[in-house]
Amino acid sequence: MPEPVRVRFAPSPTGHLHVGGARTALFNWAFARHHGGVFILRIEDTDRSRSTEEYIGQIVEAMRWLGLDWDEGPPAAGYRQTERAEIYRAHAERLLAGGRAYRCRCTPQTLDALREAARGAGDTFRYPGTCREAAVPASEPHALRLRTPREGQTVVRDVIHGDVAFDNAQLDDWILVRTDGTPTYNFCVVVDDVTMSITHVVRGNDHLSNTPKQILCYEALDYAVPAFAHVSMILGPDKHRLSKRHGATSVQAFREAGIVPDAMVNYLARLGWSHGDQEIFTRDEMVRLFDIKDVASSGAVFDLTKLEWLNQEYIKAMDGARLAELARPFIARAGLTVTLDDARLARAMENLRERAKTLVELVEVGRFYFERPKEYEAKAVAKFFGAAGAQRLGLLAERLGAAAEFTAAAIEAVYRDLTAELSLKLVDLAQLTRLAVTGRTASPPLFDVLAVLGRDETLARLQAARVAAERTA
Repeated sequence: MPEPVRVRFAPSPTGHLHVGGARTALFNWAFARHHGGVFILRIEDTDRSRSTEEYIGQIVEAMRWLGLDWDEGPPAAGYRQTERAEIYRAHAERLLAGGRAYRCRCTPQTLDALREAARGAGDTFRYPGTCREAAVPASEPHALRLRTPREGQTVVRDVIHGDVAFDNAQLDDWILVRTDGTPTYNFCVVVDDVTMSITHVVRGNDHLSNTPKQILCYEALDYAVPAFAHVSMILGPDKHRLSKRHGATSVQAFREAGIVPDAMVNYLARLGWSHGDQEIFTRDEMVRLFDIKDVASSGAVFDLTKLEWLNQEYIKAMDGARLAELARPFIARAGLTVTLDDARLARAMENLRERAKTLVELVEVGRFYFERPKEYEAKAVAKFFGAAGAQRLGLLAERLGAAAEFTAAAIEAVYRDLTAELSLKLVDLAQLTRLAVTGRTASPPLFDVLAVLGRDETLARLQAARVAAERTA
C-alpha cells in the first residue's frame, strides 16, 4: 500500500450490534492488521431520537467480546458525531463560500407536495433545484444543499464490485445541513472520513447507493476520494436479508446462546471470504491471509448448524481453565452454584467438552457436577436399583471410603476388584454408579467424574441412591 491503511467501523447506536455489522467490523479490523494499519471505531449517533448511551455501551462491549480491538475511538473524545458539530459547521461554510453549496428555503410542505406529484406521475422524486440560483439570504430559514453536476456520470471504483457508474441526472442536490442546523448522515460521513484520513471505506453494500453522493461531496471539498469496498449482505436461509424473522441476529444473542468469541469471529470471517477449503483459522492466520479483494460480491447465507459445528470444534480444542472461565456465567444463569475448586472445575469442563455444541449445552450436560440428582431415570431404576442394587451401592461406598487415594486410577482399581469379587461385569457397577451420581446412565468417563466430584460428594450421592434403591426393593 502506498500509504498507511486507515479504516473505520462506524455503527449507529440504535440497537444491538447485528452480525452483519460485526462482520463489517471484522473485515475492517483484519484488513488494518494485515497491512499494519489503523482501525478506528466511530459512533454515528446523528439519529438522536433512536441513539442511546445503552446501545453505545452494548456495541463497545460486543466489540471487546469479539476481540476486535481498535486503535482510535471511544472512550477518547471526538469519535462520536454529536461531539463534532463545529467540524461539520466549518466544512459547510467552506462549501457555501466556494459556491459548491447553496441555501434552500423550500419548506417540508413544499417538498411533500413535490414528492406526491412525482408519486402520482409514477416518477422517483428528485429535488428540482428550485433554489439553486435563488440566492436565498442567510436571514431566511434555510437548509444547505450540495450543488451537484447535472450531466455525466459519477463512477464508484469498488474493490469488490469493480466500477459502478451512476448517471448524475439521477442524483439531486441533496441536503447537507437541515433547516434546524443539524448535519445529515451523508455529509457527516464524508467529513468524518476525510478528517480522520480514512484510506479505505469498507462497509455493507446497502450503502453503495449513497456513495455517488458522497463522492461528489469529497470532490466539492477538494479532498481525495478513498477506496471503497462494499461487502455483500448476510442472508437468511430464504436468501433474503438476515433479520429477526430468521431468529437471532445480534452478537449479544449468539453470546447468550453459548457461542464462544473465537468461533463467532471465525464463522463471520468465512461468510463471504475464503482461503481455499480451510474452515478453521486462528486469528493470526486470518490476519496473515485476509485481503479485502478476496471477499465475494454475492450474498452469504447464515447457517446456524454450521456455526454450532464450528463452535463445538472450538469448545473441543479449548483447555479446561479457559472453558471454565467462559462457562461460569452460564452456570450461574442456570441457577447452579460452583462448589468445585478451579482445578476440578477445569477438569470437569475437559470431561464435558466433547458433548456440547454450545456453552448452554455444556452446562446442561454437566449439571450433575453442580447439583445432586433430583430424580433417577425410570427405566434405569427398574434395571439397576432394588435390593441387589442397594447392596452394591453400600459396598461401593464402603470400599471408596477406605481407598488410600481418590484419583481416577485408584477408583478404577476399586471397581475392578469389587467386580471380580462379585463375579460381575465392570459395566454393571459402572452403570449403577452413573445412575447414582448423575441420575442418568450416560456421562463422561465415570472414574474421572467421581474424581472431580471428590470423595465426600461421591459417598453422599451413593448413600442417597442406596436409600432410593431400598425403597424400590
